[in-house]
Amino acid sequence: MSRHRTAGGPAERSVAIWPFVVVGAVLILLLGWLGWIWTGDVLTRRLQAQVAGCSEGEAVLTVAVTPAMAGPVGQAADAWTKTRPVIQDHCIRTEVVALPPQSVLDGLTTGWDSVKLGARPGAWLPESSLWINRLSAQDARLLGSQPTSIATSPVVLAMPEAAAKAVSDGGGDHKALQWHDLPALVSEPAGWRRFGHPEWGRFSLAMPDVARNPASALALQSMLASTSPKGVGPLTVDTLTVPAVNDAMIKLATATPPQTPGTTLDALNTLAAADDVAAAAFDAVPTLQFDLYRRNIGIDGQPAPARALVEVPVDGPTPTADFPFVAIAGEHTDQLQVRAAQQLREFLQRPDQQNELSLAGLRVPSSEQRPERAPGIRWSVSQNELTGADANTTQQISAAWTNAGGTGQVVTVLLDVSKSMAEDGGGGRSKLDWAKATIAGQINRFGSGSLGLWVFSSNLTPEGLPYRRLVPTGPVNNQRDELAKAVAGIGPAADSHLYPSVLAVYRQALVDRQQGRLNRVVVITDGRNDTPTMNYEVFKPELAKLAGGTVELPVSVIAIGTDIDRDQLTELSRVTGGTFNNPKDGSGIEAAFGQLLSAG
Repeated sequence: MSRHRTAGGPAERSVAIWPFVVVGAVLILLLGWLGWIWTGDVLTRRLQAQVAGCSEGEAVLTVAVTPAMAGPVGQAADAWTKTRPVIQDHCIRTEVVALPPQSVLDGLTTGWDSVKLGARPGAWLPESSLWINRLSAQDARLLGSQPTSIATSPVVLAMPEAAAKAVSDGGGDHKALQWHDLPALVSEPAGWRRFGHPEWGRFSLAMPDVARNPASALALQSMLASTSPKGVGPLTVDTLTVPAVNDAMIKLATATPPQTPGTTLDALNTLAAADDVAAAAFDAVPTLQFDLYRRNIGIDGQPAPARALVEVPVDGPTPTADFPFVAIAGEHTDQLQVRAAQQLREFLQRPDQQNELSLAGLRVPSSEQRPERAPGIRWSVSQNELTGADANTTQQISAAWTNAGGTGQVVTVLLDVSKSMAEDGGGGRSKLDWAKATIAGQINRFGSGSLGLWVFSSNLTPEGLPYRRLVPTGPVNNQRDELAKAVAGIGPAADSHLYPSVLAVYRQALVDRQQGRLNRVVVITDGRNDTPTMNYEVFKPELAKLAGGTVELPVSVIAIGTDIDRDQLTELSRVTGGTFNNPKDGSGIEAAFGQLLSAG
């Protein structure tokens, strides 16, 4: 039975429609206005491009810069854009984005995440060529031009004022602190005695992560170079095995304070907050003069410290950051981007722009202008600049540092010995010969770490297994000769059964895994997987099952040349926490190996 409202009962209230109509109309007008503005902006840019003779419209050059350079380079880029540069009938507009160098390196080599990082850059300006060396070691084809320095900044020691005064006074004997003094100084129980303050105890030097902090890496180069037989740079791979140099590295590594932060910026903040020299976690930290200036006046994104740290120049071969500008190449970059990057670089090198960089606290050849306010900075000038090590040696220095003192890394190497590895690898040597030389060099330079060696191809054992363990993973110092003999005896075989071999090595590496140490598997290969019963889709869940989702055992891959399963090997490295390196031929294996060993 239907129901009806009782006559005289309360009437239902009707809902007024007009407020919704008004709101809807306002929203439509607002969206229309925003669309008109956006369309107008696009049309305006197109019109400006046509007036300027840019028949192809506008193109954007994205430049990734180390955060400290975002201000000065951003201003220069805006000035360049206002000159209306035209390349290949495109008007060029420049966008400068501040990104940590490690983020840029990871993005370029493992897949650029535009959601997190923005547009993929057409140019890069980190604070040091050490980052360019790492990029080259992972994939030299990403370099679209030769890196060119647009400014420099020397490495100095940052210290609290009282400590800096004591060091500068030289303890009364007026003998300036030199880079070669530091390894012995930090290993003395009462190092401050030299400077007239035995009550301060040990002189401690913080060395934030050498692989990620150029100031630490460059300072390390100077300390090692000044203790080498020649007493100057450049360091070479062979120099690292000289007893005096190796001894200096061990002293520095073992004396690094346990409270050392991971970044130079954090170390500067920790040091500035210390109330007393004797009670401080450490006494000094290497830093770029530019970074110390910015930290002391609080223009690096954090408040200025209550007490400015003081620059302490060190005599000897002075390390210098070179702020290189380089175009980025790759499948996502065309010649238009490369040419735009080159023209912006030339603009940055103009006298007026160089003067602006000098006023920002950097060093340039054409200007001696300095910021008016610079507490703690002396703007000291060195007459003896360090000649830096080459790209390969810089990787080997970082790798050697990770295994100097302490317990070192646990590394298991899986080497491809298939027949293609016997082919030309550049420089008149086969790819296998380059790989063998690389492993032999690491055996000689390994400090306190552990190393194991496997090979893979097909039918390498009586049971028909495609892999064979030549030397179990163990302390290098206990089996250096055994490892060297195993490497010398390696020769090429047949096919490349990659995925089952990786699983076998990974399974054993889990058994050999040592708590409290960095464990990793390193795969060196030049080809694709030849196993018909195990493609990548079969291999991937098997590896995930072994890892269990919680085990920290990265697999780093050195894939030589172009005949590789790049996407699969990149994913293999990424999901396990390793690195992917793609040298163009065998000559790049050594730098790639050093780079991945230095990665935490």
